Amino acid sequence: MGRPKNLLVAQSGGPSCVINSSLRGIVETARELAEIGTVYGGYHGIEGVLKEELIDLSAQSAEEIALLRYTPAAGSIGTCRYKLKAWQDEDFQRVIDVLKAHEIGYFLYIGGNDSMDTANKVAAMAQEKGLDLVGVGVPKTIDNDVGDSEFKLIDHTPGYGSCAKYWMHMVQNANEENAGSSPADPVLVLQAMGRRIGFIPAAARLADPGREMPLQIYLAERKVSLEQVADQVNDQLKSDGRVIVVVSEGLDLGDLGEVKDSFGHTSFSASQVTVAQIIVNYLNSKGLAAKGAARCNVSGTDQRNAIAYASTVDLDEAYLAGEKAVQLAAAGESGFMSTILRTAGPQYGVTYDKVPLAEVANSERSFPENWIAANGTDVTDEFVDYCQPLVGNDMVSLPMIDGRQRLARIQPLYADQKLEKYVPQADRCEAPA
Repeated sequence: MGRPKNLLVAQSGGPSCVINSSLRGIVETARELAEIGTVYGGYHGIEGVLKEELIDLSAQSAEEIALLRYTPAAGSIGTCRYKLKAWQDEDFQRVIDVLKAHEIGYFLYIGGNDSMDTANKVAAMAQEKGLDLVGVGVPKTIDNDVGDSEFKLIDHTPGYGSCAKYWMHMVQNANEENAGSSPADPVLVLQAMGRRIGFIPAAARLADPGREMPLQIYLAERKVSLEQVADQVNDQLKSDGRVIVVVSEGLDLGDLGEVKDSFGHTSFSASQVTVAQIIVNYLNSKGLAAKGAARCNVSGTDQRNAIAYASTVDLDEAYLAGEKAVQLAAAGESGFMSTILRTAGPQYGVTYDKVPLAEVANSERSFPENWIAANGTDVTDEFVDYCQPLVGNDMVSLPMIDGRQRLARIQPLYADQKLEKYVPQADRCEAPA
C-alpha cells in the first residue's frame, strides 16, 4: 500500500439537523482506514477551500466528533452558497492548487444538487489537470429534491426526515392551539419551506393521517388563486368552525419582492413579504365565514436546526451515507455520490450504494402528481406511506449540561497556509455578460 493521502470534506447550501451526523460518519470512518491520512474540513465550504482555510478534523477529540450527532446546522465547519460557475477559471485552478499543496487525494462535498454539481466539476477538472484525486458527493437537503422523480437515483435525502418530523409535531401542536383559540382565531396559516417542491408542507399530513383535523395543505406544484384559497377556507369554516392551512413558501401568489441567493434561488425568508401573510391579509380583508380573524406563523431556519425534533432514523442514515462516501473514496470510486435506496417489501429498510455525480448534479425531482389529492388541498395515503418511516417512532435524547444542550465544539486548528492569499473570483468581479 502506498502512502496515505489526505481527505478534504466541505459543506454547501442550507444546513439541516443531520448534516453534522454525515460529517461525523466521514471523520470516524476515515480514522479507521489506512488509505486515508489527515481529514481536513473546508471552513465555510468551497469558499474556505479557495481561501485555504482548512480545519484539521483529525486533531479534534473523539468526544467532540461524537457530539456532532446531537449538533444541528453547520456551525461545526460552516457552509456557504458560493457556486463555481463555468467562467470562474481562476477559482477552479485555485481549488486544484490548494488540493495539491495539502496532498489531498480525496475530496468529499456534502450538499444538495448544486453541491453535487460542484463536486462533479472539481473531480472532472482534477482528472484533466492530472491530479490523483477521488471526488465523492454526500447527499443533503431538507427539500428532498435531489435525484429523480422515480426515486431510482436516491429514495430520500438526509435532512428531509427530520424536517418532516418537525412539521408533524408543529401541526399537532398548532391544532391544539387552534382548537382552543378558534372563537377568536379560527384560521391559522402556517408557512413551510420548499421553494418549488412540496415534500416539506406535505409532511403536515403526518400529524393527522386519519384526517380528523380541519387541515388544508397547499403545495407549490398546484397553482391556486387567493380567491380559491378564501373560498376553500370559508367552506371549511362553515363545516368545522376552524381551519389550519399549511402553505409552501413557494406558492405562486405574485410578486413577493423576492431576494435571490448566489445560486439564483429565492430566499423566501429574506424577501419583503411572505405567502402566509399575503393569505392572512386577503382572508381578513375579504371576511371569514366565522367570527374572529386569521393569523399566521412563519417558521424560519428553525425548520432545519430544531435538533430536539430530529428523526433518529434520519440521524442514523445521514451517518451511514457519510460512511459510505468514505468507503467509496478509499476504494477509488471517483465521480459518485453515496445514495440511499429503499428495499422492497412491507417493512422499511434501506441500502447504501452509489450513483454517478453526472446524473445527479443539478438534478431536481418533482413531487409526484399522483401524491396530490384530487381536491388540491391534501396529499394521498401513498405519500404518507412513503414519508412516515422517515420520521421514526421516538424522540432524540440530547446530552445536557445544567439544562443546556451539550453541542460539539470543533477547535479552530487550521492547517498551515502554503499559498498566497486569495480572494474568490466572484467576490471581486462580476460574471461576464
